[in-house]
Amino acid sequence: MPNYYDIIIIGAGLSGIGAACHLTRKNPEKSYLILESRESLGGTWDLFKYPGIRSDSDMYTFGYSFKTWDDAKSFADAPSILTYLKEATNDYNVTNNISYNQRATSYAFNTNDNIWTVTAVNLKTNKTNTYTSKFIFNCSGYYNYDKGYTPDYKGLSNYKGKLIHPQNWPKELVLNDKKVVVIGSGATAVTIVPKIAEKVHHVTMLQRSPTYVGALPNKDKVAKFFKFILPKKIAHKAIRIKNVLLDMAFFNACKKWPATMKKYIVKKAQKELGDISVHPHFTPNYNPWEQRFCLAPDGDLFKSIRKGKASVETAKIDRFNETGIVLESGKKLEADIIVSATGLRILPLGGVNISIDDVTVDISKLFVYKGCMLSDLPNLFLFVGYTNASWTLKSDLTSEYITRVLNYMDKNSFQSFCPKTRGINLEPTPLLNLNSGYIHRARNILPNQGDKAPWRVYQNYILDYKMLRIDKINDSFAVFN
Repeated sequence: MPNYYDIIIIGAGLSGIGAACHLTRKNPEKSYLILESRESLGGTWDLFKYPGIRSDSDMYTFGYSFKTWDDAKSFADAPSILTYLKEATNDYNVTNNISYNQRATSYAFNTNDNIWTVTAVNLKTNKTNTYTSKFIFNCSGYYNYDKGYTPDYKGLSNYKGKLIHPQNWPKELVLNDKKVVVIGSGATAVTIVPKIAEKVHHVTMLQRSPTYVGALPNKDKVAKFFKFILPKKIAHKAIRIKNVLLDMAFFNACKKWPATMKKYIVKKAQKELGDISVHPHFTPNYNPWEQRFCLAPDGDLFKSIRKGKASVETAKIDRFNETGIVLESGKKLEADIIVSATGLRILPLGGVNISIDDVTVDISKLFVYKGCMLSDLPNLFLFVGYTNASWTLKSDLTSEYITRVLNYMDKNSFQSFCPKTRGINLEPTPLLNLNSGYIHRARNILPNQGDKAPWRVYQNYILDYKMLRIDKINDSFAVFN
């Protein structure tokens, strides 16, 4: 068949590059091609250019299990992450297996020959290309790369300054001595505000409601000690295990003792703020981890507020006017630049059309199997990370699971693997367990999770490790042909 590969990988970001490296390590006999819609690898870390963009998970878990993180900083900026990714592509000879400017538009499976046909459009030439493969690894992430989410602000046309979204940050934006308002309270806003605070006249973080923000040191003393006494690879593994366990302990404590953990987090934030009151700007009305927890490496956000270069307003927007924003209270915020750090648009599986024997599949009607496949879709794997921990922890487990599946299928001469609910009654629940705006907006387009394993997404590394690395491949829901 023309353009045939054993595996087509969609996306050359963190998950796609990681999957390719795993194939080289564990299944070197398999041929693969990565289709990347952009002109360069890196995904999120190449696309976003806003000031200060960095990981909000430590790099010992955000990095790969097979490649050590050697920088002293635990929370890396985008250029450092890109360097790390490019090193991985060179280490495992991935570079020549990437085809750029190829946006996948459809996946079509033929049950007679157990082959996927992937249709892609070259974004430079508009030429349509087709590729065939036995397996698809969908590593396209979960959001729309073309456009972020900006609310329909009342009176926006009256505003004379610059309104920008972090996903489309202008290259030549002048910040010096400007009055800036950053709308939002998530990880993007918490990153941008302290980074631009030293340049601008003043920056205000305008939030509709508060978010939990915790300060962590950007240099891990325990990690430094491990690196000093242990060989590099063993140290990396030890630090990774330590951080996984600490993150899980913190998350589970927040779920089990929410009131106690809320007091603890708020008390720590007050300590960082000094004489500035923690109320109402850092005291959310929800329990910890009902929405994603934000990190301030070395307490940078709190430092900017203490210095008076940044401030926080917790209020609802009434309208925009010529010079800035008018709050519902009537208070006016003047701004030369307004940054709408208001989230992303979710686009599951990159928005491709999926069909089996020419019948279109609605993925919102399907269930997620083991967190990395969908019911009734054969030979198609999803790479979706954790919402309460590092993305890469789960994508690494997914790659390890796929290795086991490929070896099992080769050993038994199987051509297809399809998870099926087999008539059991699953209570559909939202796939993502966070009470965040971008998730609510996408509930009608995301697949579901069930109420019991292996259809339940537990967001728990240890449970996933058991399910994906230890439990048998051929369970009662796995259909092999």
